[in-house]
Amino acid sequence: MKPAQAFLLIPALICLTACGTDPGDRALSGAGIGAGAGAVGGVLLGANPIAGALICGAVGGVTGAATSPHQIDLDR
Repeated sequence: MKPAQAFLLIPALICLTACGTDPGDRALSGAGIGAGAGAVGGVLLGANPIAGALICGAVGGVTGAATSPHQIDLDR
């Protein structure tokens, strides 16, 4: 996968950042999804998957905590 193609994953990750009604739930699920995506992205791009998991996990957790249930609701 080329680095330019990896940027196509960003909108998908943002859409699936987190779910839940409580900010803690959204932060936890966002961190989990981000860590998984970062690890896979690191492997696909030939980077360090641990660093990818840490960075994307932190970004996903912060994004999940900063959103409201009305912004991200996958069960509608």
